[in-house]
Amino acid sequence: MHMRVLLADDHTLVRAGLRKLLESLPDIEVVGEAEDGFQVETMIAELHPNILLLDLVMPGPTPAQLEKRVRENYPETLTLVLTAHDRDAYLASMMDAGASGFLSKTETGERLISAIRRAMSGTEAFTEEQFARANRWRQEAGKKIEKLTSREKEIVRLVTKGYDNKQIAEKLDITAKTAAFHVTNILKKLDVKSRHEAIAWAHKYLPDNLE
Repeated sequence: MHMRVLLADDHTLVRAGLRKLLESLPDIEVVGEAEDGFQVETMIAELHPNILLLDLVMPGPTPAQLEKRVRENYPETLTLVLTAHDRDAYLASMMDAGASGFLSKTETGERLISAIRRAMSGTEAFTEEQFARANRWRQEAGKKIEKLTSREKEIVRLVTKGYDNKQIAEKLDITAKTAAFHVTNILKKLDVKSRHEAIAWAHKYLPDNLE
């Protein structure tokens, strides 16, 4: 089976290494390279690859947003995540978005090639350990994140950057009283007692580009 692959990574050397690895195989063709999420959207529409090999941290739409659009508009394209950010939050998010596999950049070339072939044969390339990690994350964090409004997620990220209520108010064009009200609600929803605990929780469970 001939497999057409689109590489999506914002590091030129990474893309070059992947292209060299994949094009050494007679049944795989690299049809394009994207360096941000906007290029991914354009190139999938133009090239209709069988496999999208997607890095998680790039400019443009979040990886979960990209994957949802791919699933809705180009279901023939299967997504395999290849990332240096092997965190449970990303793993669960991409599983839920519809990705076919999630691999660390520390994996061997043989493991990557095997995952591509498994995806093409209709088999998900997730491991039992990854399913367990994702389920644990959903129980420990996913339910709490679902309780947060979009505005509250904005504020959590500002809190993690060290913003106080006055700075949050100025950033979001709200009053300091409203900012304080949001922060109080966030602490309750995350079941933490202080801003410091909220910051620690967010660093563990809420990566910057997670939806």
